[in-house]
Amino acid sequence: MRLRLALITAILALMGAACGSDAASRTEAPSPASGDAPIRFGAAPSVPDGPLDPSIEADLDRVFDSIPAAVDTDALTRLGASGDSRVAWLLSDILRFVRPGTDESAATVRAWEEVTGTAADGDGSAWGNTTDHLIAWDTPAPPGYVEWKRRLFELVEPGWAPFFEDADADIDWRLVSWGGVLIDDRPIDQTDVGCPQGCIPALDDPALTDADGGDWYADEAIVFGLVVNGEAVAFPKNIMEVYEMVNMTVAGRRIGMPYCTLCGSAQAYFTDEVADGADLGDHDSYELRTSGLLTRSNKVMYEFHTRSVLDTFTGRAVSGPLRELGVALTPVTVRTATWGDWKEAYPDTRIVAEDGGIGRSYAADPLGGRDDDGPIFPIGDVDPRLPVQDPVVGVITTDGPVAFRVAALDAALADPGTTVDFGGVTITTDGAGYTANAADGQPLAAHQAFWFAWSQFHPDTALWDGTG
Repeated sequence: MRLRLALITAILALMGAACGSDAASRTEAPSPASGDAPIRFGAAPSVPDGPLDPSIEADLDRVFDSIPAAVDTDALTRLGASGDSRVAWLLSDILRFVRPGTDESAATVRAWEEVTGTAADGDGSAWGNTTDHLIAWDTPAPPGYVEWKRRLFELVEPGWAPFFEDADADIDWRLVSWGGVLIDDRPIDQTDVGCPQGCIPALDDPALTDADGGDWYADEAIVFGLVVNGEAVAFPKNIMEVYEMVNMTVAGRRIGMPYCTLCGSAQAYFTDEVADGADLGDHDSYELRTSGLLTRSNKVMYEFHTRSVLDTFTGRAVSGPLRELGVALTPVTVRTATWGDWKEAYPDTRIVAEDGGIGRSYAADPLGGRDDDGPIFPIGDVDPRLPVQDPVVGVITTDGPVAFRVAALDAALADPGTTVDFGGVTITTDGAGYTANAADGQPLAAHQAFWFAWSQFHPDTALWDGTG
């Protein structure tokens, strides 16, 4: 089988299956990469130092030159016998795009197993299992890794080229994978036509209604709520699962709101605080979009005008012109609550209209419980202090990150007027999600996320789980 055909078939089969959320394009998701208990990966293979042997470089060139024609399986075999475990990263990258059961897939798995001395076993895909091992082992990438990786990824989506072009990007490319969809690079004036090329389309300036106009949404259904300058807005989870990104104005402030369904994390940033020297053309705010890439099961977002990647969890620019300018977006608290609780706490709230303002209908559960059983993309090992999918409220303080287990907050703050104080943070509730304040009373941005996501991006986080 020719690899180009396998690539095209994989794109069609996986488009929207993993990170995509449009019910019309979804197929069955991959098997979970991790359950509630940490995966045990065994001892890491030895890793040589220094440059790659010229013969290994030559074989890597042969393999990547052979894509998208018939892959050079002889070169794959030699790479497996090379003894340099660093090349396992590139072998895993190839496995992301080849169909299981093909000669290319089998040859790549054999090479990976030989060079690492480890069987690529597990409940998930060969790509997921091999990548989980490499992340858990923290295996170094080979010299020149990014250039080989970009050759493969740009075959799938040329729109990713600007991300690879920044040689000083603060991106760990080992952890970057394809989420199953393409880049949302639609022109600004065409964002109301969906995403026929197969991206996750941002929803820009959705129509809002008052609380009474939101009676279409069930009281027990989840919303992501924010309050800006006293103005409350609720975003229904089912609509956010389709778009995963909203750009809009709230109380005179421009907001970008990514939602990583895989991480259980809705966040918001002010996008109208533009750095001096940022070239946005005729626009006066940043425009956040979904790239179609992931890093350890977290969506990779980017800024449309500058093609700069921003860390979804921190708002910090990690590549492109915005990285050079040292941009870090200011976060806004996002609260996870039921619609009934939110409108009771904020009777003057507005909510995204039932049709999003674009005449569309949305299923009550677009993902069909896809993320209920643990991460479906490689994340390596996980912090064992909590189950991987446990929701936490995360806060960044001047002393570092702090996380609060939601189940413990629910119990501790059941009585009105109570607070939880930990790590220099005071958590309170008005019955509609949780807010955080510093010891001096100043508000701190907070948002909810699955534990695996918060802890892997903030491995030094302090944790309040209600037991101490």
